[in-house]
Amino acid sequence: MRILFGLTAAAALLLAVRHSSAGASLSVTSGAYVNGGRMPLALSYNANGCTGDNVSPDLRWSGAPAGTKSFALTLWDPDAPHPGGWWHWVAFDIPARAHGLPSGAGDPKKSLAPPGTIEGTNDFPLTGYDGPCPPPGDRPHHYVLTLYALDVPRVAGARRGTTGPQLQRLVRGHVLARAVLVGRFGR
Repeated sequence: MRILFGLTAAAALLLAVRHSSAGASLSVTSGAYVNGGRMPLALSYNANGCTGDNVSPDLRWSGAPAGTKSFALTLWDPDAPHPGGWWHWVAFDIPARAHGLPSGAGDPKKSLAPPGTIEGTNDFPLTGYDGPCPPPGDRPHHYVLTLYALDVPRVAGARRGTTGPQLQRLVRGHVLARAVLVGRFGR
């Protein structure tokens, strides 16, 4: 089952990267790590044996296509030993005027995200960002951050409790472009 899931996760990564490079010139970067690079300990969870600061990465994006009315983002671990992977961050209704998020914006208590941004529920299940914490001894997991440029100012049907899979269904048909930033983390 793990091999089958690994192939599914790899296929999902390939499709996400292929779609982002074939579409508009939307791109997303972080000062915390480069695409395919190791995520720093500060971004990892701070419980269950993980000792990070649980701080969401700073993000910058550019190249949104004409007609972009909002952004959404997810952070997903396809390598997690859990059916469907593990969702670490779900955010949407990010205003089109935004060009990034500061470090720590995934903490809803800090109010660092642009006004109007809504944090969904991750698989911990908590609201906002909760960082990587793969099982000890696993090969480093891949953490796929996907930024979606949407043709709607608000995602219809989405609310504070929206999960990653729910958000993916709700944005279907509204994605103008997507960009992917993959980080790796292991312990």
